[in-house]
Amino acid sequence: MKELAKNALAAKDFLATVTTEQKNRALSAIASALRNDAQSIISENKKDLEKGREAGLSQGMLDRLMLDSGRIEDIALAVENVARLSDPCGVVLDEIKRPNGLVIKKVSVPIGVIGIIYESRPNVTADAAVLCLKSSNAVILRGGKEAICSNTAIAASMRGALSGCGFDPNCIQLVTDTSRESANQMMQMSGVIDCLIPRGGKGLIKSVVENSTVPVIETGSGNCHIYVDESADIDMAANIIFNAKTQRIGVCNACESLVIHSGIIKKALPAIKARLDEKNVEIRGDERAQAACRGVLPASEEDFGTEYLDYIISVKTVDSLDEAVRHINKYSTRHSEAIITQNEKNAAEFLQRVDSSSVYVNASTRFTDGGEFGLGAEIGISTQKLHARGPMGLRELTTVKYLIYGEGQIR
Repeated sequence: MKELAKNALAAKDFLATVTTEQKNRALSAIASALRNDAQSIISENKKDLEKGREAGLSQGMLDRLMLDSGRIEDIALAVENVARLSDPCGVVLDEIKRPNGLVIKKVSVPIGVIGIIYESRPNVTADAAVLCLKSSNAVILRGGKEAICSNTAIAASMRGALSGCGFDPNCIQLVTDTSRESANQMMQMSGVIDCLIPRGGKGLIKSVVENSTVPVIETGSGNCHIYVDESADIDMAANIIFNAKTQRIGVCNACESLVIHSGIIKKALPAIKARLDEKNVEIRGDERAQAACRGVLPASEEDFGTEYLDYIISVKTVDSLDEAVRHINKYSTRHSEAIITQNEKNAAEFLQRVDSSSVYVNASTRFTDGGEFGLGAEIGISTQKLHARGPMGLRELTTVKYLIYGEGQIR
């Protein structure tokens, strides 16, 4: 870890000297390298998948872990999208001329060295690295043991591309020690790592937030809700919920919890269940949900707060929008929530009162994603409120510096 720290500080200094054009050429080289190395990356990924199956990883976790040619092409496209975005560094955010003649400019600058501790998803290795590179931050990546072969192959591909462009390859570093001790060491690297971002399950995030001496941007798990209002279009609701729950079950923006108004539940829930039955989704509901639709299993209190990452969904019956909002704010992880409604007043109230990073009207929660928000890729979904909230892209990886120009002024 000491060697990684030394390399990261040198890489940070190197990145302070490179131009936007040089960064974009490096990103283009990374995209090409990932495509060229796709088969070797997939081969390494198969080793991780096999170990994951032997370890009993859930279907959702295996889905997060899996890479194929299509997903690698998506990663490469995301890299190219980041290259096309404006450089977030060096932007004059404000300029003030004081009465004494001083000119003060507030300018965006890199944070410095970013640490990422994450689990399961090897695409994070590429997404995080290229966002940090474009924002002129050195990055230290520490993935989980379940994806170590995949992560090593992706990092090697990117570092090779950087070397070929005359870049310091240590702009991107991967911690190959997946023991808990390596994560603990990263949490104590204040003075080297300027910001630590955890991505993964509730346990990982809690551990980093509670034990790190490095400033942390908290990314959250996703107990995402969809509220079916009394005025909802039932076909629209069924289609949105089917997409939000089943398109990918192992992601943080998948819908895990339904809230349905009692005035529509007898019509809406059977239609929703018919769609979810196509993917054999298990529905766990309260007593009124069970009475409204055959085949709904009893829900416990714990179900309403669970991020399943599986073909399971909970249902809570409510009698008003107010009750729906209070239920969501109680059990939500502050990630993404949606309302299905034809009532503009209810939509406006839902948007205002629900305390989550991303709140939708008549759309799937699956859109909470850096690429879908036009950010090119994402470093994570922040569920906190300081500095960054929601999908984090290039702008969230910068801070500010004040530049003051004088002509001999003294105070």
